[in-house]
Amino acid sequence: MRVGVTVHPEKAHAVGIARGVVATLRSRVDVVIATENAATFDGVGPAEPLATMHADALIAIGGDGTFLWSLQRSALPLLPIHAGTVGFLAEVDGDSPLAVEQALDRLCRGEFHLEERMRLATEVEGRHLPDATNDVVVHTAQVAKMRHFEIAVDGEVVGQLRADGVILATPTGSTSYSLSASGPVIDPSLDAIEFTALAPFRASQRSVVLDPWRTLGLRLLTTEKEGVVVVDGQSEFALHAGERVQVYRSPRRATFIRFGTRFVPHLIGKGILPWNEESFSRRSEGHAALPPRA
Repeated sequence: MRVGVTVHPEKAHAVGIARGVVATLRSRVDVVIATENAATFDGVGPAEPLATMHADALIAIGGDGTFLWSLQRSALPLLPIHAGTVGFLAEVDGDSPLAVEQALDRLCRGEFHLEERMRLATEVEGRHLPDATNDVVVHTAQVAKMRHFEIAVDGEVVGQLRADGVILATPTGSTSYSLSASGPVIDPSLDAIEFTALAPFRASQRSVVLDPWRTLGLRLLTTEKEGVVVVDGQSEFALHAGERVQVYRSPRRATFIRFGTRFVPHLIGKGILPWNEESFSRRSEGHAALPPRA
């Protein structure tokens, strides 16, 4: 087995965890370090760019930004180890040495399953942008400046919107930026496109959930004004007046290495569920944990 490792190089805590991960793995499998942060490991061991790395799995240590950054560059199955702030995408708590040790042991023994999640493909005037695991955000290039957008579904114009921007999110991204703009939470096992207006002018309904087969189109109508397209909060691209943005379900999926984590329990304690979580630890009679239905 060959395992790749990448880490947020500017987070000392994450780097410390990553060095421990590499030391543990080297006695059991072949380890390759991402060239992008090989200096973090003092040049020890082979290194390859994430985009061309040959491995059976990729371990990323950091926060959600690190995981999304890694997914934009690699199609390898990702094991995300949390060493950031929120960590919605994480599978392993990096602050627990026992949890990390158990996760690496199960990885080496092949005791895991692969979870695939929908991603979004984006084109600007025919130019392809990186796929998004979380969201594609189209917004103004200036702070606190509202813009006028034309909205199309499957090539048919359905309306116009005055707002700071628009968030097009996957179910995975529904707990990210879209949530802060009052968008709904969607189970990531589903495929759907979430459309959420960002600070809209005179719009009471901010979000709509659409069939994943739809193609969403956006055009900046405000003349001589610039916009920005941001993919997963990682990559920014200029958008000029009149240019069209097309967003649709990508044929390429994001693949995560999982050991049994379920979506709803994973959100417990993060303060976003619409119910009181105090009773979670003491399930009422008749509500014992059940396996998901086939």
